[in-house]
Amino acid sequence: MTYRTLERKIKGQKTSDGDGVKLTRLLTHDLQKRLDPFLMLDAFGSDESKDYVGGFPDHPHRGFETITYMLEGRMRHKDNAGHEGLLCSGGVQWMTAGKGVIHSEMPEQENGRMEGFQLWLNLPASEKMCAPSYQEFDAQDIPVHQTSNGIVVKVIAGHFLNTVGAVQRKATSPIYLDLHFTTGSKDLLVLDVPGVLNAFIYVYEGCLTLESDEGQETLNQGEMAILKNNGDQVGLRNSSMAKAIVIAGQPLGEPIAQYGPFVMNTQQEVMQAVRDFQQGLF
Repeated sequence: MTYRTLERKIKGQKTSDGDGVKLTRLLTHDLQKRLDPFLMLDAFGSDESKDYVGGFPDHPHRGFETITYMLEGRMRHKDNAGHEGLLCSGGVQWMTAGKGVIHSEMPEQENGRMEGFQLWLNLPASEKMCAPSYQEFDAQDIPVHQTSNGIVVKVIAGHFLNTVGAVQRKATSPIYLDLHFTTGSKDLLVLDVPGVLNAFIYVYEGCLTLESDEGQETLNQGEMAILKNNGDQVGLRNSSMAKAIVIAGQPLGEPIAQYGPFVMNTQQEVMQAVRDFQQGLF
């Protein structure tokens, strides 16, 4: 077993989406092939209500899944498939858009902090036109593993040691872990992340050290690290009470055709998605 090494670091692009929600886009369009099956990762976080209060009014999706992980705050989900839920601090919303869904994600707060992530996970061609579905997990529903030296691993998808995550997917085999280094321990945390999976790490608090046979790399707050596909484990060491998400998945190796919120395999399929939406068929 060998440790995976750093390929490059990404700082992300400041932008806004929805009704003016400020965010940082970490996984951008130009990284979709490299980080297949993942299409996008946004990080949002602000204490200023003007940065988030507009939320994400009704908008469509087709052909992929959205995973929203709320670190802090309250967001209401509604969609035209009849699903509704309130996503609160520590909770996860996993929505499969499939053949088409129109949904909204609106803050249920006018002050205080709102912080979290939204990840887009592609669907294989055989599942892109599946029926939409929705799962919501409160903070207490997310399996947690705590190591002997105080590291907390929240397992949203995949598994960590013998702790199985809240969600499993056969085609893309996603791993989604939230790591909290709650003490000053500098002990090494080893994660099993096979080299066949495309993987990246985002440090959202403090800083970490990535250990490998090539030496050490410091990952600072606000940096996303893309890992080389050259090992089967990830070695991380706490530097300063760090918090980070680790995400990995099995590449689909299929063509990606995207137009905004529609992600299919061909331009013809994308244009059909646009027509279906315009004709009220979602």
